Amino acid sequence: MNKMKEFYQEEAVPSLVKDFGFTSVMQVPRIEKVVVNIGLGEAKDNPKVLGAASGDLAIITGQRPVMTKARKSIANFKLREGLTIGTKVTLRGEKMWAFLDRLINVALPRVRDFRGISANSFDGRGNYTLGLKDQLIWPEIDYDKIDKLRGMEITIVTTAQNDDQARSLLTLLGMPFKKEA
Repeated sequence: MNKMKEFYQEEAVPSLVKDFGFTSVMQVPRIEKVVVNIGLGEAKDNPKVLGAASGDLAIITGQRPVMTKARKSIANFKLREGLTIGTKVTLRGEKMWAFLDRLINVALPRVRDFRGISANSFDGRGNYTLGLKDQLIWPEIDYDKIDKLRGMEITIVTTAQNDDQARSLLTLLGMPFKKEA
């Protein structure tokens, strides 16, 4: 079993029960899934970009990505409905815990001038989204083999009822939030 999952079950759950006064352990917020997404606006001009981005995403997550299509047409962006413009992976179970462990303990500390991540990126329903500027912070990505630096969004979906519960959950798991001044 993953160390982060063990820590969640043995340390975080009792702490959250005590902090929020839950009457049952089933009320304790937990992480449902992690969605990693790369949006590729340039894919409408160059379809080869999709292959490179999905390859990077497969290496980082250990799972084959799904191509995402535009939901509606936007004339200003020269975007048509149904055009493939991105790639994403949804992680659950053991792969999710392994990815979170690598994100918190390996990738985020490798960000240049890292002082913590914003604690204001919650959506109001307990979900957290983190944007990364490039894929080079992952040790699996070889600098010589990439064609272009690409950013990605990582969304952590929790069962928390509000942002405070989700922030406490992620803090207990080791998410390096910026210290409020």
